Amino acid sequence: MKSDISLKDNKGFKITIIAILIILFFVGFILGNTKGTLEVGAKRIFEVIMTDDGSAERMVIWNIRLPRMILAALVGANLALSGAILQGVMKNPLADPSIIGISSGAGLFGIAVLVIFPQHVGLVPIAAFIGAMLAAFIIYILSWKGGIQTTRIILAGVAVSALFGAGISGMLVFYSDRVHGALTFMNGSLSSRSWPEVYTILPYTIIGIILVNIFAEKLNILILGDDVARGLGLNVEAARLGFTVLAALLAASAVSVVGLLGFVGLIVPHSIRLIMGNDYNYMFPATALLGSILLMFSDTFARTFLSPTEIPVGIVMAVLGAPFFLFLLRRE
Repeated sequence: MKSDISLKDNKGFKITIIAILIILFFVGFILGNTKGTLEVGAKRIFEVIMTDDGSAERMVIWNIRLPRMILAALVGANLALSGAILQGVMKNPLADPSIIGISSGAGLFGIAVLVIFPQHVGLVPIAAFIGAMLAAFIIYILSWKGGIQTTRIILAGVAVSALFGAGISGMLVFYSDRVHGALTFMNGSLSSRSWPEVYTILPYTIIGIILVNIFAEKLNILILGDDVARGLGLNVEAARLGFTVLAALLAASAVSVVGLLGFVGLIVPHSIRLIMGNDYNYMFPATALLGSILLMFSDTFARTFLSPTEIPVGIVMAVLGAPFFLFLLRRE
């Protein structure tokens, strides 16, 4: 036990883990671009990216696989960082944008735009953010009673998720003629996603990564407890609100481009915490990397396992995440 604690506190160990994750990131990125109905060698990938030779490989890599892998990396990082923030702010290892209702709120408002105002599809990210913030606000109201407690957060989150889920189902009933796009949105999929979705989420990812690394130390202080944090000069409520807004923004941006994709924000931060401890200065970059890795590998599997039929990556994540959630629930 002592050696484990000292290992988690060792900066060299944490940097080594991050270096390994960077290597795995590039392995997953290259693998996702090489595998598929049309097999393309790793060397050829770089050739067709650098030179437009008009070949079929260039069309497949540049228009389909490359933006899809970039999008998987960005979405995975955003959802994982959102989960890490929520777990720290709510002091709950089970907190995840999809489990506690934040993704459902984003999904409800996003689907509302898709089925009611399809001509204004560009408003989906803004609508998703509003829905995510509304869900987070309701959860806080329902779970606050002299402080935040794990059980109340989970129960409030389940209730909010069910409420917004019912809203989504009702909308699909009333607008059944437009249900196809919404069903893809609900299952979480990277199919048919390309450069427009990359450009949509990229600014949110950049802003999110910059902010979490700037304010990582504040979250380290916040997880020590409200009294200790106040004693160290931290405005606890302002910090909690700011981090919640950031988590909602990251989750909403991911939901707006791929739909309701669950469990990334649960599996990744908890895995990193088990390996590296609770120092968010190292947790955040490691979490972003592992989130990207997990989603890139999962999407490659979903795309190739039953080729040419494609499984929505959201189904793969549910198969991975549900047992992990039950394990954590039992453990906690």
